[in-house]
Amino acid sequence: MESTSYGLRKIALLTAGLAAFVLAACSDGSPGQAEARWQPKPTTASWQFQLQGKIDTSIDAPVYEVDGFNVPKATVKKLHALGRKVICYIDVGSWENYRPDAKRFPRSVIGKKYEGYPNERWLDIRRFHKFAGPIKSRIRMCARKGFDGLEPDNINGWENPTGFPLTARDQLRFNRWIARIAHRNGLAVGLKNDGRQARKLVGNFDFAVVEQCFQYHECGQYRPFVRRGKAVYSVEYELRNSAFCARAKKIRFSAIGKEYDLFARPWRPCATG
Repeated sequence: MESTSYGLRKIALLTAGLAAFVLAACSDGSPGQAEARWQPKPTTASWQFQLQGKIDTSIDAPVYEVDGFNVPKATVKKLHALGRKVICYIDVGSWENYRPDAKRFPRSVIGKKYEGYPNERWLDIRRFHKFAGPIKSRIRMCARKGFDGLEPDNINGWENPTGFPLTARDQLRFNRWIARIAHRNGLAVGLKNDGRQARKLVGNFDFAVVEQCFQYHECGQYRPFVRRGKAVYSVEYELRNSAFCARAKKIRFSAIGKEYDLFARPWRPCATG
């Protein structure tokens, strides 16, 4: 017969083992747990958004967003050494014919041309399982290169003429799936230009990236992020800084002025603070 003390020790060991098992089951074994990933707070400090040309690491911005395919791990490492956080830009809602993985997307999910971008076509996100492979690979690429965050572009297809009857529900489902994959890979993830669904998605995303919200009077849609202690990074292409910087500071957005081509410069930061 076991002694009482031995039995208690045995129960304690079994309890600890069960707790460890439950924790392992709840985790996917990846570094994407909430406490491990970057979680940017609201700020009025300016950021840098560059998708073309050699990355200019001299820009004095605490956060950079750059192209995930074109920027090597060494550049991400250099930016980290300078104290910067780095966001990985990839497309997830439209197909780009010039990307090295373009052939991995089946023709059946490729829709209408993206207006203004002749080399891009919308994707049928209702059937994202058909192109989940290349999307997951892109997100893993960002993680392997050491990026801190992910900006998945074109996640508002439901508002656009895609060639598919996408609904708001389809978009919510797809966007939440993207957020889960990013988190599983240890990346913070930003909601891009899907302001009408921001209130429903703020719990799934860590920050927001928005284009021209001051010009089109849509910035209020992203206020739920600030209220939840999450950063909003905004960029204007057509307005002068005098038309939006004061407002950006008041509502605690990180705001800059850029040209549409998104080279390193011109870079027009609002005053930091």
